[in-house]
Amino acid sequence: MIRFALKCDNDHRFESWFASGDAFETLKSQGHVTCAICGSGKVEKDIMAPRVSSARTTEAPLSAPASPAEQAVAQMRKHVEENADYVGKGFATEAREIHEGTAPDRAIYGEANAQEARKLLQDGVPVVPLPFTPNRKAN
Repeated sequence: MIRFALKCDNDHRFESWFASGDAFETLKSQGHVTCAICGSGKVEKDIMAPRVSSARTTEAPLSAPASPAEQAVAQMRKHVEENADYVGKGFATEAREIHEGTAPDRAIYGEANAQEARKLLQDGVPVVPLPFTPNRKAN
């Protein structure tokens, strides 16, 4: 997994995780990478400083105010959790069945490894990585 700093054409800056640099390019070319703040599909990689820590480096306190991007991700998480069914590690199977019409059409989210996600995209199943890790729930 790799984390990229991204920015949209409205100059919103945010971060997201991808299986690889190629996965980012594939998702972007298929229109599956959008701004976490405004939803724009015109997203590019941004300059990102390496994360370096030392004994003298102190982390921001847990009570520090959230950045606009963190607030947007928190809102997105809330929306997804309230409006989609969590299907856990069965995400790839369920997404494929919904796409093929053998399962009820509904919004879902869950977990898939890079190979499963790549295969879904190759087969035309519209999926997009979330900028957060789902809370694990019982199926």
